[in-house]
Amino acid sequence: MSALLPDDAAAALLVGRLWDPVTGGPRPIMVDGDTVVDLFEVATTVSDLLNREDTTTLLENVRQSDARRWNLAEVIGATVETVDPGSMNGASPYLLAPVDFQALKACGVTFVDSMIERVIEERCAGDFTLAEEMRTRVLDALGGSLEGLRPGSVEASRVKEVLVREGFWSQYLEVGIGPDPEVFTKAPVLSALGTGADIGIPGFSSWNNPEPELVLVVDNQGHIRGCTLGNDVNLRDVEGRSALLLGMAKDNNGSAALGPFVRLFNDSYTLDDARQESIHLTVRGADGYVLTGTNSVQRLSRPFEELVGAAYGNHHQYPDGFVLFTGTLFAPNEDRDTPGMGFTHKAGDVVEIGSNRLGTLTNMVKPTEDLDPWQFGIGAQLGYILDQQIARTGGGT
Repeated sequence: MSALLPDDAAAALLVGRLWDPVTGGPRPIMVDGDTVVDLFEVATTVSDLLNREDTTTLLENVRQSDARRWNLAEVIGATVETVDPGSMNGASPYLLAPVDFQALKACGVTFVDSMIERVIEERCAGDFTLAEEMRTRVLDALGGSLEGLRPGSVEASRVKEVLVREGFWSQYLEVGIGPDPEVFTKAPVLSALGTGADIGIPGFSSWNNPEPELVLVVDNQGHIRGCTLGNDVNLRDVEGRSALLLGMAKDNNGSAALGPFVRLFNDSYTLDDARQESIHLTVRGADGYVLTGTNSVQRLSRPFEELVGAAYGNHHQYPDGFVLFTGTLFAPNEDRDTPGMGFTHKAGDVVEIGSNRLGTLTNMVKPTEDLDPWQFGIGAQLGYILDQQIARTGGGT
C-alpha cells in the first residue's frame, strides 16, 4: 500500500474516484488515514468538487461527518491485484482515474532536450532503424547542450537558425523554442484509466514508449488546484510520419493513464513543490527487461503558468475544468533488443510512474485491440448521478 501512496500521505490532501459495485458507479472520494471517504453526497463529481471555492472546508466537514467509508488497504488491494479496472465489473471497490468531467489536455515539446527526439522522429519519418544515425547528425549540428535555453529568447532564435541552416528545420522547433507552446487534446472526457488498469498499444505501431508526466489539475477559472501523475502513451512511429497524425498517435483506447490521486495544494504541498518534482519511471518486461528513467520537472523550459495560459483564457474556457499533461524530459533511446533499434513496448510490460510526493501510477501494457471496449462515458455518468438522486429521494423528482 505504501508504494501507491505518497511518502507523506498523512499530511497530503488526496482526492480521487472509486468504482462502487454496490451502487454500480463512480464516487468522488478523499483519503482520510486508513479509510476512503465517500464525497458523493456533497459533490457528485470531482469536477464539481474542484470548481468550488470552499473545497478545503468542505473536505474537512466531510472528514468530521458520518459519511460512508471504505478501508483504504482493501481498496488499494482490489485496485492492483484482484480486478481489471477497465472492465468496471469487480466485486470490490477499486480506484479509477481521479478526474471525470475535466477536459484532458496536454502540452508537447516542453523540454528542449526532448525536442531533439521529436526532430529525430520527424527526420526518420517514423522509421526507428534510422534514429541513431539521425540523432548523431542533429547533435553534431548543434555543437553543444541546449540545457537552460529559454523558448522565445534571442538565443533560442539563434539555435533555430543553426538547425535550419544545417538542414534540420522542423515544426517541433517552433513549439520547442518558439514563443508559443504546443497544446492539444489528449483524449476524450472520462476516457482516462487509473492505476492498476491496462493501457494499450495499437497493432499499427511498432515504435512507442511511455511518457511519465506531471499533470496539473485546473479548475474552470484557470486556477491550478493540484496535480497528479500521468502516462501520455506515445506512438513515435505514427507521429514521426507526420505531426498531422497527432490524434492517431496520442488518442486511442487505453492511451491516457492518470493517478493514483489528485494531490490538492495545501500547507504540506504547494505549487512551488510541484515545480521541483522528480518523476521516476520503471518499465519491467515479462522477459526480465528493465528500463528506468527520470523526468525532472524543474527542467521544464516554460513555467506552469505559461502552459496553463496557452490552454485557458479569453480564447478558450473549460466549464468543467481541465487537466494538463506538462510534457516529459524522458525519451528512451537505449536499445531493447537489436542494437541501434532503440526502445519500444512489448505486451506484458509493467509501467510504474512514481513520485515521493504523489505516489505511484502502475499500469500493464496490452494490445489496444485486446482491451475491454470503453463504454462508460458522459451519458453513463449522468445517468448514474440521476439514478442516485432518485434513489435518495425515494423515487420522487
